[in-house]
Order: sequence, then structure tokens, then C-alpha cells
Amino acid sequence: MFIEQPPQIVRKLYPRALWRMDPTEKTVYLTFDDGPIPEVTPWVLDLLDHHGVKATFFMVGDNIRKHPDVFRQVLERGHRIGNHTFHHLRGFEHSAYHYLDDVRRAHDFMLSAGAETMDDARLEQALHPILFRPPHGHMTWGQYMVLRKRCRIVMWDLVTRDYSQKMRPPQVLANVMRYARNGSIITFHDSLKSWRNGNLAYALPRAIEFLKEEGYGFGLL
Repeated sequence: MFIEQPPQIVRKLYPRALWRMDPTEKTVYLTFDDGPIPEVTPWVLDLLDHHGVKATFFMVGDNIRKHPDVFRQVLERGHRIGNHTFHHLRGFEHSAYHYLDDVRRAHDFMLSAGAETMDDARLEQALHPILFRPPHGHMTWGQYMVLRKRCRIVMWDLVTRDYSQKMRPPQVLANVMRYARNGSIITFHDSLKSWRNGNLAYALPRAIEFLKEEGYGFGLL
């Protein structure tokens, strides 16, 4: 549980970050990290369209650089975009200057790639307020103090662990079924790791169906 649903002591490390939405509303918030990836992200988009669900994609800037067409697909289908650094950096391993510059570079690629496919008003709606999720949940205090003034920092109330080689697909689904609750920000990964181990393809459609059966709505950050 310590990993799947962070305890209060962990959440207090970044007190102004967003860990969970309104606990009085029967709504959950799907998020996807580490894309856009052409082998995975379009499949996720088709599944979300099938269920009429919108989500937030925390994207790695270098993947946007490599796959701008997939990035634009996410925008065109009405989802929110968040920053996940340019090189998927662990904050503890880098100076504040290097880390913050990597965040800025990712945002620049979002703006330039998005500007090629939609007008300023629609791009503003997709990218603002600026959302940021630190890879691995790691930030130094100095990085956090600067970023909280520039971005809405989004963590998670439930991480499915779909990326893990130690998890089997039914276990990933079981994490959603056990820990989802009102206001949960739920993290999946549209990454090759979660795809190649079979976790995402198995757990995501079943998780959406389970959440609907339980009466949850799907919100957008």
C-alpha cells in the first residue's frame, strides 16, 4: 500500500502538490505518464474514446520531439497535457538549475508542437494551468519551491504499478479495484514498459469498466 496509495507522511513532503481531488465527489481522474509513444498512446486514445473518458497525459519532452504527430493526436481528442520533464529526470540526481531547465525545455516543445495543429485559444485550454508531475515523484525541496510557483504540481492518490516487471496484469487491476476512491488521481503509463509486460493492455480496459460499474465518473484535471 505504501507505493500504491502514498500515506499522509509522504504527501506532506510536498504539501501544496495535488494528490487527490474532492473526496466528497464520486469521481476519479485518469492520468498517463511517459508518452507519447506511437506503439501505445493511440491505443489508449481509442480506448478512452470508446468509453467517452477524458484524461491527463504527463508527457516526456523528448518523446514529443520524436513523435509530434502522436502528441497532436492527444490534443485533438480533447485531453489535458502535463509536463514530465524533457529527459524523464529524477530530481534528486540533478541540480535545481539543470532540472528546471529540463522542465522548461519540455514545455517549449509542447507549445511549438501544439501550435502546429490548433489555435492559441484551444492550446491554452489544453496546456493551462501548467501541470507538472515529477518523474518517480522525486524533487528536491529547492526544485519544488520554484516549480510550485510556476505550475500546478500533480502527484497521485493511486499508482497502478503497471510499469513493474514484478507485477502481473491481474495484480495491476487489483490495485485499482482495491485503492480507487472518491477523488482518486489514478496513474497508468502509456509506455513501452507497461505495454510489453501486458499490464496496460489487460488492466486499463477492465479498470475503466470496473470504475463505471462502481458508479464513478471521470474528471479532467
